[in-house]
Amino acid sequence: MAISSELAEDGARLTISVSGRFDFSAHKEFRDSYEGTEDTREYTVDLREASYLDSSALGMLLLLRDHAGGDNGSVEIVNCSPDVRKILTISNFDQLFTIH
Repeated sequence: MAISSELAEDGARLTISVSGRFDFSAHKEFRDSYEGTEDTREYTVDLREASYLDSSALGMLLLLRDHAGGDNGSVEIVNCSPDVRKILTISNFDQLFTIH
């Protein structure tokens, strides 16, 4: 599992990429990827390389949503595999996040 992040030059959007298993073992690394970005209001979580996610990952996504400003922030989840998308849909995350 690896987490990487890239902040746009203008600081408006942070892209967080997850590879491997997205589970509790990623908690600190995921949180560290967006800490210090209080002025950023647009976040993208790229799950192209994520092979698995569990309830801990869902919780981490909710924490990121809160950090982004809740209903006033923007968090999109992109490049989900069919299995990951199914988990997000069953969990009604499509009501809270933009999922591509």
